[in-house]
Amino acid sequence: MLTDDIALFELEAEQHGRPLPPFEAGAHIDVQAGDALRQYSLCNAPEQAGRYEIAVLREPASRGGSRHMHEQVREGDLLQISVPRNLFRLNRAEHSILLAGGIGITPLLAMAESLHAQGRGFELHYYARSAARTAFRERLAAAPFRDKVFLHRDDQPGEHLDPVQVLAAAPRASAVYFCGPPGFIHHVQAGARSLAWPDDTLHFERFSAEPAGDDASADTEFSVTVKSTGQTFLVPAGKSIVQVLAEHGIDIPVSCEQGVCGTCLTGVLQGEIDHRDQYLTPEEQARNTQMTPCCSRSKGASIVLDL
Repeated sequence: MLTDDIALFELEAEQHGRPLPPFEAGAHIDVQAGDALRQYSLCNAPEQAGRYEIAVLREPASRGGSRHMHEQVREGDLLQISVPRNLFRLNRAEHSILLAGGIGITPLLAMAESLHAQGRGFELHYYARSAARTAFRERLAAAPFRDKVFLHRDDQPGEHLDPVQVLAAAPRASAVYFCGPPGFIHHVQAGARSLAWPDDTLHFERFSAEPAGDDASADTEFSVTVKSTGQTFLVPAGKSIVQVLAEHGIDIPVSCEQGVCGTCLTGVLQGEIDHRDQYLTPEEQARNTQMTPCCSRSKGASIVLDL
């Protein structure tokens, strides 16, 4: 246990000594946590071959994944995981600013390890509520890059430097990476916009979606067609495309079920998409060629998926 509600898991191959697929900083794995498939960032140094580390926050309103990991998984258990995937890669900037909010420290910790190993400049700012809620305290205090780590805690306001203040003082050529809860992501984005920070230098990853602003009661039904078979199904208000297809034996892999992770990303051949995800960029959404069927819908009467 790293804190009262964050647990660290070290994973090795079932066959002792067998190497695991390599990964780069920012990567995550899918973990089968009971009936739920959840994504967790790898937080150990990418150079450490043969094991993965993930840290799991027990969510008060857990939909099953984090609760299963905390209550059911024990040392020696077998877990089914995916190979690492990376949607949050480091680029070759001369200097990087890492902004972590709460459990958002996990991918940024691996980034700090990687940047240090490469001899590249960076600074890591970690925002937490208190010392007791700060994961990896000992590891960061002992890290060879500890002089580049800055802890900001809500219970010590005198030491707290707002992430927008960090950006205001940083060179504009820096690459910025930030991760954390929705409110933290929104705050950094708004602050960066107020400072006219270059969009192409901002990189972030969400662990959960921001609350939807649209009233779901206004949803209308539409039909979805599977291109490969020609099958057409009705998607009623209150059900997602993924749910309807699953009822008919057509499974699309899902993880977050909130349009954040991109696991269910599916091509669209016909129809206008009502994008409700927070994964695709505005430019990608405007192309109208792919969607996240776990939450997005059709604006019209029908849509054809490239399945």
